[in-house]
Amino acid sequence: MGSNPLGTFLPLILLVVVFYFLLIRPQRKRQQEQVQMQNNLVPGSRVMTTTGLFGTVSALKDDDVILEIAPGVETRWVKAAIGRVVPPAEGTSEEETGSVDDTPDTTAGDDDSSSKQS
Repeated sequence: MGSNPLGTFLPLILLVVVFYFLLIRPQRKRQQEQVQMQNNLVPGSRVMTTTGLFGTVSALKDDDVILEIAPGVETRWVKAAIGRVVPPAEGTSEEETGSVDDTPDTTAGDDDSSSKQS
């Protein structure tokens, strides 16, 4: 009643190998690419943080990145928070992204009954 120990563990070994090539190796490659991108940042690069904030790199200090998010408004981030560098064609100007509509809202305040009650 002797069973082959290699035959018993072969499915487990194959499962580990499949997990390595399908999950672990691609994730490690993405992490290396991310770190390389963060280390290659230069002032003037347009970037997006991992939280979705767009800005322009204005300075680099050790592990910190100073981002200009609006004219004259700078914030400090760690390099790890930079998600990607935005190509110039993809970045949109502030005028295109959401200018404030100055037209009055005519739907608000139509019901004056609450203010007329005593």
